Amino acid sequence: MDSKAGIDPYFTRDSFDYTDAIYLAGQDPNHELASPARFADLTGFPPLLLQVGTNEVLLDDSTQMADRAREAGVDVVLDVTADVPHVFQAFAGVLDEADQALDRAALFIKQHLL
Repeated sequence: MDSKAGIDPYFTRDSFDYTDAIYLAGQDPNHELASPARFADLTGFPPLLLQVGTNEVLLDDSTQMADRAREAGVDVVLDVTADVPHVFQAFAGVLDEADQALDRAALFIKQHLL
C-alpha cells in the first residue's frame, strides 16, 4: 500500500527499508510487533487515535490500521489532515494544522482516557 510513495518530503519507502533493517536486526518483518497494522491481533485494544497527513507515506498504513482496529471492535479515530507531511504536529506554533491536530489529540485524551 504505497499510494503516497514519493510525496512525503521527509520519509520514503527506501528510508523505511533502511531503518526497518536496523530495527528488526534479522527478525521476521511479519511479526505482529514489527508490523501491527498488518499482523497484530487488535482485539481488546484501548481507544486509538491515528493522526496522519495526506502527504505522507504512512497514510495507507494508518488507514489499514484504523480499518483493522474497527473490525476488532476498537474505538478508533482516523484523523486525516490535508496537505501535510509526516510528523506535521512538530510544527505547532508554525502551522495552524499542527495546532488544530494537537487540540484534537487533547480532546481525544480528555474524552477517552481521563
